[in-house]
Amino acid sequence: MTSPDLERWRLILGAPADPVTGCPSGDGAARDAALDWLYGRDPDLAQRGVRRGGGGGGDGDGDSSGDRTGGSGPSQLTTVDWLDEVHRLFPKETIERIERDAVERYEIHDVVTDPAVLERIEPDPTLLKAVLRTKHLMNDEVLALARRIVEQVVRELMEKLVTEVRQAFHGTRSRRPSRIKHSRNFDFHRTIRANLAHYRPDERRLYIEEPKFLSRTRKHVEQWQLILLVDQSGSMAGSVIHSAVTAACLWGLPGLKTHLIAFDTSVVDLTEDVTDPVELLMKVQLGGGTDIARAVAYGAGLVDNPRRAIVAVVSDFYEGGDPARLVRDVRKLCEQGTHVLGLAALDEDANPDYDRDLARRLAGAGAHMGAMTPGELAEFVAERIGR
Repeated sequence: MTSPDLERWRLILGAPADPVTGCPSGDGAARDAALDWLYGRDPDLAQRGVRRGGGGGGDGDGDSSGDRTGGSGPSQLTTVDWLDEVHRLFPKETIERIERDAVERYEIHDVVTDPAVLERIEPDPTLLKAVLRTKHLMNDEVLALARRIVEQVVRELMEKLVTEVRQAFHGTRSRRPSRIKHSRNFDFHRTIRANLAHYRPDERRLYIEEPKFLSRTRKHVEQWQLILLVDQSGSMAGSVIHSAVTAACLWGLPGLKTHLIAFDTSVVDLTEDVTDPVELLMKVQLGGGTDIARAVAYGAGLVDNPRRAIVAVVSDFYEGGDPARLVRDVRKLCEQGTHVLGLAALDEDANPDYDRDLARRLAGAGAHMGAMTPGELAEFVAERIGR
């Protein structure tokens, strides 16, 4: 038997640590087998001469074994069995990481193509991205289950974002006083000045008897356009999801006409599906190359009033088309008064991942380059419309 600390080290280091930590037993052995079923298939282990036992023998489709002793260990695990074990043995945060690695790192497709697995797994953004990448492998039964995942994750994302987006368009705070007492409009500085007479030095406290608030002004009067051009190449799944949800939140706001265009080497106008982001995402085809120049040319053709249009390109900017044409078209848009945004893709840790050389060239042509969350994009649009 090993102590809890030794067992943790044993799970981290694997079978080579047995002589020092001892062999795990009970649930410890089950945790070890579950981890080995997944991480034992890492090719780096063989390159480093690490022998992990039967768990590394899987082919990526859920048929590897968790045994360690060449025949005396447990029987082979299916993905369903393994998933049940993971949910039994690990805390929620660990389960989420393990499931993410299974889908993204080891591409175990039956996690999202096997109905029995889909019925057990907890919907989250990582699983949604996996569904979008593999839905072409699914039959009608699996697609119906996958749609449940898309609907749940999209609903959760919408609930988080819609309030933030609507607040951005609610109006700017003016310097005029207001009698409407709302915490969002609280005027801290005027309140302090108006209540200084109520400061008590002995208590070192300021008592507020007359709180002050600011009024808000409407921000948009004339029609604006937001044209979202979203890279749907394989690495951009997260950006496609958030762009679809953002467009749905922006749709129908007074004074704003929203377009959503997906592109790889071709261009697909998804605007008619913006009000139903679930249906929209089920139509997205991830993968293929990237022709940003073609997408920008299409977006430029949608502009009605150049000085009241925002063209936002969401991409990693690794251009597979014509970079010179892209820079030329962006410069032309900027010169005619259109706001051009280049929004870099964000990785899992929200760090920007993009071609910085092309980004510098686009910035030199007049584009605003950077990385924005969906909420920050809404604030940018609201600010421009309110000018």
